[in-house]
Amino acid sequence: MKAIVAYASLTGNTLEAADVITGALEALDVEVEMLEAQEVYGEDFLDVDICLVGTYTYGAEIPDPMLDLYEDLNDLDLTGKVFGTFGSGDHEYEAYCQSVYDFYDQFLKTNATPGGNPVTVELAVEREDIAPLEALAKQCVTVAQSMIG
Repeated sequence: MKAIVAYASLTGNTLEAADVITGALEALDVEVEMLEAQEVYGEDFLDVDICLVGTYTYGAEIPDPMLDLYEDLNDLDLTGKVFGTFGSGDHEYEAYCQSVYDFYDQFLKTNATPGGNPVTVELAVEREDIAPLEALAKQCVTVAQSMIG
């Protein structure tokens, strides 16, 4: 089973979350590529079973480093793929982790199957954030396994 974990991180918080998810996937014997979002094209998701996207949110807009990937998803049919979204935010901003939910909705439009609910982290990854991130990875693998047969 193969996965891509694409992320953008301004302060290192989303990178930390991506590391947790990548480690959890590797522990489940998934072949994982963790890449910065600017290195990933939407079409890259066609070559894997699990698509995970981690993004930060400041304000309510998709961050610039994530915009091309977000727009790439407009033209894709990811039927048969499993996805998950995660990311960091700050409740001080008007739309807490909005980009995480925007990516979730964008993946739904591609016909991909959700592996779990979006996981959000307030600022840096703390001990209590690790279990939900690992659970998202495990849920994605479980759903992908059920789809494969």
